[in-house]
Amino acid sequence: MVGAMRLIARRLADGIGMAILGKEFMKAIKRASCVALSIGATLAAGSAHAVGDAPGGPRVNQLNFQDPVTAVARDLWGLHNLMLIICTLIFIGVFGVMLYSIIAHRKSKGYKPANFHESTTVEIVWTVVPFLIVVMMALPATKAVIAMKDTTNADLTIKVTGYQWKWGYDYVKGPGEGIRLISTLSTPRAQVDGREPKTDTYLQEVDHPLVVPVNRKIRILTTAADVIHSWYVPAFGVKQDAFPGVVRDTWFKAEKIGVYRGFCTELCGKEHAFMPVVVNVVSDADYAKWVDATMKTNVAVVEDPKRDFSAAELQARGEKVYIANCAVCHQANGKGVGPFPALDGSKVVNGPAVDQIKLVLHGKGQMPSWQRALNDIDIAAVITYQRNAWGNHTGETVQPRDVTAVRAGQPLQAAAPARPAQQQTNATPLAARTKTAA
Repeated sequence: MVGAMRLIARRLADGIGMAILGKEFMKAIKRASCVALSIGATLAAGSAHAVGDAPGGPRVNQLNFQDPVTAVARDLWGLHNLMLIICTLIFIGVFGVMLYSIIAHRKSKGYKPANFHESTTVEIVWTVVPFLIVVMMALPATKAVIAMKDTTNADLTIKVTGYQWKWGYDYVKGPGEGIRLISTLSTPRAQVDGREPKTDTYLQEVDHPLVVPVNRKIRILTTAADVIHSWYVPAFGVKQDAFPGVVRDTWFKAEKIGVYRGFCTELCGKEHAFMPVVVNVVSDADYAKWVDATMKTNVAVVEDPKRDFSAAELQARGEKVYIANCAVCHQANGKGVGPFPALDGSKVVNGPAVDQIKLVLHGKGQMPSWQRALNDIDIAAVITYQRNAWGNHTGETVQPRDVTAVRAGQPLQAAAPARPAQQQTNATPLAARTKTAA
């Protein structure tokens, strides 16, 4: 009843308004009201979803490029502004003359169009002038491109490898030579699931950022292990595609200490949006300290495969590897989602461990190969974790030497003889179980 009365009142008001102001005027008022409501809703939504400036990334309401911190980025900034000014002037000139001609010489004023067939002068002008404009735009652009491709005399050379969906950094020449990092998204799972508030670096933080010294020329070699990726840091003016089996190079020289963020800009699969680039530019002294600390860590990691790990050590490390690399597809609870199968109760996980090692190493279908992205310790740890997590209770450990044997195509009995059971758990070493089964 109330709704019917409101409808009658609205119709009556519309009828009175049309009678007094006219039908077209009332339509104009309604259109204006709709526009005002749309603008108000947009502003309200913007306020409700307000975010802060991204540290090392774009600022809120920033319309132009990120602030440049390299000479190349400044050149690109200048070229962008130059092209924008030229195009704006051309737009104003062309459309200004066109609009003036349409309005000032319209038919209602009695003007009749001129009837002519050609004008050599006009044709020369509209050929020469655009040519000069293109040359004026091409000269600084060519200079910038040549500078971008000059990778000689680099102080540090780093190979950047794109994986699904992470970045690998190998320091191949210069201070820190021999260091290898795998940079993976480190946003807490609680933020992704909505159980914690999102920070300004949501989906933009990694566990191992690329670290480089300030005011040093850094040569970047890009390649990929699976599909095409693209390494992009806007503040550096660097964007380089990474192709499997192909090595390309570019460079940058950061002039300001700080953290700078980018991302993969080539569609590379399901988690394309979740492989950010984070570069930490530090002073020479801090870089030397970082190299020293990282070298010591790497030495310890190199020695790890020589010993057997306890089940507790493997499962603790495996859980971290799983959360960083596997949970995004198979879920933190191992239940899987969509085309990504569940690991909890999986026949593969609860079956022969050799088959699971081969699957992790070589991949299958949508499952990528991990033989280059993860070392033998991490693969052994994550497989051990999966085989003894959730509802899986194989009571079995996989040691790094088992993974090494499968890589080399060797039988596990020969590569890893039976080992005593671990004190921390009832898990049985894989090689011992394999020999018993044989």
